[in-house]
Amino acid sequence: MTIIKLKSNLLDIFPDDIHRSTLINDNEFYIQVDSRSIVKICTYLNGELGYALLTIFANDERTLTGKYAIYYGFADRKKSQLIIIKTEIAPTAMSFQSISAKVHAASSYEREIKDLFGLIPLGHPDAKRLVLHGNWPNGIYPLRKDYDLHHKPHFSKKETKFKKITGEGVFEIPVGPVHAGIIEPGHFRFSLAGEPILNLEAQLYYVHKGIEKMAESMSIEKCFYLSERISGDETFTNSLAYCQAIEKIAGVEVPPRAEYMRVLFAELERLTSHLGDLAGICLDVAYGFAAFQFRMMRGWTYLIADDLCGMRFLRSVNKPGGLRMEFLESKEKSLIDQLMKIKKELEDTVVIIKQNTMFIDRVENTGILKSAIAFDLNAVGPGGRASGISHDVRKNFPYAAYDKLTFDTPNYVDGDVNSRMRVKLDECFISISLMLQVIETMPKGPIKESLPKLLSHQVAFGMTEAPRGENIHWIMTGENETIFRYKIRTPSFCNWPALCYAVSGNIVPDFPLINKSFNLSYAGNDL
Repeated sequence: MTIIKLKSNLLDIFPDDIHRSTLINDNEFYIQVDSRSIVKICTYLNGELGYALLTIFANDERTLTGKYAIYYGFADRKKSQLIIIKTEIAPTAMSFQSISAKVHAASSYEREIKDLFGLIPLGHPDAKRLVLHGNWPNGIYPLRKDYDLHHKPHFSKKETKFKKITGEGVFEIPVGPVHAGIIEPGHFRFSLAGEPILNLEAQLYYVHKGIEKMAESMSIEKCFYLSERISGDETFTNSLAYCQAIEKIAGVEVPPRAEYMRVLFAELERLTSHLGDLAGICLDVAYGFAAFQFRMMRGWTYLIADDLCGMRFLRSVNKPGGLRMEFLESKEKSLIDQLMKIKKELEDTVVIIKQNTMFIDRVENTGILKSAIAFDLNAVGPGGRASGISHDVRKNFPYAAYDKLTFDTPNYVDGDVNSRMRVKLDECFISISLMLQVIETMPKGPIKESLPKLLSHQVAFGMTEAPRGENIHWIMTGENETIFRYKIRTPSFCNWPALCYAVSGNIVPDFPLINKSFNLSYAGNDL
């Protein structure tokens, strides 16, 4: 459905509920509606039209309009269009109607808004705290504009309430938040009847950093460096999403050579991440040979990163308007040789592990995420593509030079550890192919474009396909080229609830394996 047809359709169905609409940045359609109609409009977009819910976030716009605003971001992935429903909440009301009962993916977003803004989602089935733990004082909401970033609240010791599963023989196993390995903290509460897991509830945000609050009033340039530090192993794709949003607001076109080179670095980051995930899966089933093969190849990707830019996390490669400097010139032959070496080693390793029936038996039918649940929760990336969701931002919302390159999107339907592993294996080969295509077809020319002075209170989305999936950044500029609001929704935010569903029916010893097959980011979730 085109934007014009969608607008006409909504005006016909909801003639008294839509106040205004506008199209910006070519594919971002904003519709402001009455708050009382938000449930029926969002239900129509998601349930009737099949538009996926990508994000919900609030913004304290009291200095602009005297009200709070809530934005509901939907996507028509077939048309590469974003539909953003905006509604305003008066400070005297401080509540809004929950859409979680109709649009299940909305649940965590609404809890986040309640924690950070104090806006109450009326009718939410379980609106307990998400970001702020029980010891956070009542009545303090850190993303309101009048909250002082440097204020340290007084914490009080309170117990977190978890969902209780009752019945004969049902018991609980608490795991974390401190773990035996070097992973970041997260608490997992298992409810079991015998060996099978009945329910898993994850308590995250032990490393909540207040990134979105820190971004307020930051300069555009300084906030770029903040975007690079959201999650260490998704540095490049996070900074790229930030750059996209700023470049849209500035109205600049990135030079073609920089667009191609951005693909190369994004795929290098994806290859590095997937090889690490594959090593972790093999290690969790004690398949040492394969684990160390993948670790060896991951080490080779770090050598490539060091050779290209001197930074294995790919920091300070991007910049709004293009790239910081020319990274590839005179290094093409060396890069091709290193990529072909990885490809050959990967091909040989895949042949060996696919012939290991004990390994395949361990990963098949383990940690199944059913397609219906994956669709309901908007599972993204390899986690979604292993459960029948073919969405890929590189295809559905093409950016950089992806629309000029040839590649397929791997898709499986079984939804188990094996399917997620197969998606990542396929994507490793695709990443190598894309990098080789870039080297062969990339044009000569400049690698950055200067940005004009940015106007205040302009908005734009940046979207990338991070190694873990769909990555969304929304920016509203402030006065004097600063940030008014920076909303980040990484793929891990969508996939943590999906992981909890995938664990159900399995046994506790399977949890590390299932967890590693998703390999979600704590830092990328606990903003």
